[in-house]
Amino acid sequence: MMRALYTAATGMQAQQRNIDTTANNLANVNTTGFKKSTIQFQDLLYYNERNAGVPSSISTQVPVGIHVGHGVKFVSTDKVHTQGNMENTGNDLDLSIDGMGFFPNPSAKRDYCLFS
Repeated sequence: MMRALYTAATGMQAQQRNIDTTANNLANVNTTGFKKSTIQFQDLLYYNERNAGVPSSISTQVPVGIHVGHGVKFVSTDKVHTQGNMENTGNDLDLSIDGMGFFPNPSAKRDYCLFS
């Protein structure tokens, strides 16, 4: 009984994280440059109640096993890097990239380059 409640609780926690991510995407839908997020989940371990092929009687075997899952867990939140709409601002210093890519942002204070 307690295992079933724990499994159900992991599903509720994962769904709550999914709803939080969707709410964040909706709240920022009109924000310039916002990239929506998607969430990734993963199964937890499975417990084998009965393996496939074990004898069920003297002359028969179990064709499929019984595997009991222990729930789900949140793995990662990924950004979806799709291109948005381009807007003409009239400012000669504004730039945009048409297609795939990022702007390199080198810094003299660092040994590496950041991209935005």
